[in-house]
Amino acid sequence: MTYNSEEMQQILEVAFKRQQDGEYTREQIREIALELGVSSESLQAAEHAWLKRVVEVKQGQMSNNQKRKEFKSHLFVFIAVNSFLVLLNLVVSPSYFWAIFPLLGWGLGLLLHGIKTYLSNS
Repeated sequence: MTYNSEEMQQILEVAFKRQQDGEYTREQIREIALELGVSSESLQAAEHAWLKRVVEVKQGQMSNNQKRKEFKSHLFVFIAVNSFLVLLNLVVSPSYFWAIFPLLGWGLGLLLHGIKTYLSNS
């Protein structure tokens, strides 16, 4: 039986997935690539592309963590300042609830910040 290159690649992917969660040294990968007829230049280019993708993923994760920290900080300041404004409003002029205006305006900004932080992919 003969296989084309795409079928060979799919068979090898299945075989690698079935293998135990072993680790491979760079030399072992180089030997496998040579057996498969992959040039060392192609292997180096593939390794470089893979490492670049890994770095990009890690930077994205760090960026997401930073965005979440910034949102939590924003939320804490929102709660602290608006609690103070509500208390001040109740003490100074309880008949007119003016603290609702900064509460709603800032709350809208906080909502948009939360949506951007937790629901967007960027």
